Amino acid sequence: MIIYKDVVSNDEIVADTFKLKDSEKFPLVLWECDCRKYTKRVGGENFELAGANPSAEDAEEDDGGEGEFKMVHDIEDQFRLNWLQDEYKPSKSDFEVHLKKYLKMLSKRDARSDDWKKQAAGALKYILKNYDNFDVMMGESMNGEAMHVLIDFREDGVTPFATIWKDGLFEEKV
Repeated sequence: MIIYKDVVSNDEIVADTFKLKDSEKFPLVLWECDCRKYTKRVGGENFELAGANPSAEDAEEDDGGEGEFKMVHDIEDQFRLNWLQDEYKPSKSDFEVHLKKYLKMLSKRDARSDDWKKQAAGALKYILKNYDNFDVMMGESMNGEAMHVLIDFREDGVTPFATIWKDGLFEEKV
């Protein structure tokens, strides 16, 4: 398996198990991958006594744990990504400043073709135009200079997908 890590923060962002595919609009600079939402127990303890057999002891349906349930995306859960919601989501202008700085850093990493630069500029405009549609996540370290993963929904309105900067990642085989 290949884990893709952020070049700035070294945070795990995604793995090849997510079937990464080139963005239709910006194939040189962006990857997309479909995500899955599911309910996860958060908080409380989920334990079982040694030697116990809950099915034989009329265990409750909820595994006996306490806590709340919340909806999560598989990419968020597997790679410990953090939502930037409500007051933590950057304003559009703050995100634009971050993204321009991030793209400038990516363009200096290796010699970039004119086509890459055009697509990066187009992706920047597209993302800013549609910024209100995106949910924003950051890696585990919460490094403000690192990649921000964008979540939106496919045309069906049900399937979430993540948008990731290809050149903001490096591979690590595990």
